[in-house]
Amino acid sequence: MAGDRLRLVLAALSAGGDGCSSARLCQACPGIVDVSGAGVMLMSGEIPRGSLCTTDGVSQLIEELQYTLGEGPCLDAYQQDQVVAEPDLADPVTRRWPAFTPPALQAGVRAVFGFPLRVGTVRLGALNLYRDLPGPLTGDQHADALVVADVAARWVLEAQAGAPPDMLAGELEAGADFHFAVHNAAGIVSAQEGISVTEALIRLRAFAFSSDRLLADVAEDVIARRLRLG
Repeated sequence: MAGDRLRLVLAALSAGGDGCSSARLCQACPGIVDVSGAGVMLMSGEIPRGSLCTTDGVSQLIEELQYTLGEGPCLDAYQQDQVVAEPDLADPVTRRWPAFTPPALQAGVRAVFGFPLRVGTVRLGALNLYRDLPGPLTGDQHADALVVADVAARWVLEAQAGAPPDMLAGELEAGADFHFAVHNAAGIVSAQEGISVTEALIRLRAFAFSSDRLLADVAEDVIARRLRLG
């Protein structure tokens, strides 16, 4: 059964003759798992690096909210190294993500599911699935999502293996949003305030949250010297 499921997932991911790619990983996911949309967030240590791919504007917003606010299903799935499910954001079983939940609901998200991306002990990020209607995943949907997450994790590792040291593989960078401006802004704040880059990123997030702005927009103001934190 597991082998059959893997073959079906791989066939869906390679449909169209282009083989597996970051865009195809996300585009095929709603059909495979029967959800409204999907996204893949990559992580490094405790820091989200950005979105590898998304299926639509709502899934892109989900990724952006998590990156800006530092909370959400992908981050919990990665940090806890386990599947995180919230079948109804409007009436959650576990009340969490106080900053993430209101704008996600406003965007039409009713259920979210995070599946960690890992190969052995190597953790890479998380697969995020959302539905516009409340309700848990079925057993088959859950199993399909686990296979997709495993395939995605192995593809990321294989793609990066061929890249030069300290450089991101072209296959991963194409179509992705790794928030390079945010990392540049964190470096600027780190130098200005004499703090670590991690602390600078926390301050950028706090400012974005308190001013009800996206982190990317705040970063652009820091880089353009229109804003100085501290």
